[in-house]
Amino acid sequence: MTPLSNSIEEQITEPSAKREMTVYSLDPLEDPRWPEFVGWHPNASVFHAPGWLRALQRTYHYEPVAFTTSAPTEQLRNALVFCAVRSWLTGRRLVSLPFSDHCEPLVHNSEELSTLILSVQLSRKRERWKYVEMRSTSSELQLEGGFHTAQTFYLHRLDLRPSLDALLRSFDKDCVQRKIRRAEREGLTYEGGRSESLLQKLYGLLRITRQRHHLPPQPLDWFRNLVDCLGEDACIRIASKGSQPVAGILTLSHGKRMVYKYGGSDARLNSLGGMALLFWKAIQDAKQAGAEEFDLGRSDCDNAGLIAFKERWAADRSTLTNWRCPAAAKPSLTDGWRIQFAKQISSRLPASMLTVAGKLLYRHIG
Repeated sequence: MTPLSNSIEEQITEPSAKREMTVYSLDPLEDPRWPEFVGWHPNASVFHAPGWLRALQRTYHYEPVAFTTSAPTEQLRNALVFCAVRSWLTGRRLVSLPFSDHCEPLVHNSEELSTLILSVQLSRKRERWKYVEMRSTSSELQLEGGFHTAQTFYLHRLDLRPSLDALLRSFDKDCVQRKIRRAEREGLTYEGGRSESLLQKLYGLLRITRQRHHLPPQPLDWFRNLVDCLGEDACIRIASKGSQPVAGILTLSHGKRMVYKYGGSDARLNSLGGMALLFWKAIQDAKQAGAEEFDLGRSDCDNAGLIAFKERWAADRSTLTNWRCPAAAKPSLTDGWRIQFAKQISSRLPASMLTVAGKLLYRHIG
């Protein structure tokens, strides 16, 4: 068992309160309190869920660890959760959380956040991690924890509380409403579920989409593990023209939120409206399940096409920051370089080798 996996208990002097608080570490996959905690905490998302953490561990062998001021015999009331990423290529680091669009601190006030961050910093120095990375919409990480901006994205979320009719009317008439009607006229069929057949269809679409963007696909096992570990909270959605898959998406659910996480399409058939049909079906299902928010995920700030697509669904835009402590020695050495590195390698590989490259590279990207 590695030192990170052992329970850590340390006294933290909280500067503003001038008093000591005890911080504990725990394994969220082993601690029976974790599922209940992420079930009730208002800031928890599917990226905090045991299923997401288990899929990360199974696929990439990342070790999850959470820091809390709650003693082992108490109900959990706060936590910061990370995965240990050990890579000879990109460095040893703590990330909250790999491949997650966002992962908010599960705290109630700035005092809790400051105490937990101080403990994380001590752990980083003790374990000699290169840096700590957090993905959050909160600016308190900069104010309370000495974190610096590593990379900025846009996050789009759709309020699902209006009626379905009101939501449909709010969507762009040409690029959304018209495409939904086009998909219906074309007789596109819809399938939803978690079967191996649907998984293979989705992965085929993801592969050709990644190829268009000069990126290797993530391993098939990653998607298989997500579906297996999240169970009914994961749904593969496929639109087809006859027997030909046109578009596919993977949505994840937690509490009153549904998240669009992955999507792919056959560019030759984009005019049929398959993606619009899938998003509309996901929104309808989310409403029926009682969800109040549809999270369309993060976008690179310079990806004008993806941003426009999401805003045509009347989604609200906010800023999402990847925070890092300590700051990179050079501004260029932030998260983005890992993706650029993957693109450079992929652009030189034949299509048949991209899947192999994905299996080798993504564990280092996180």
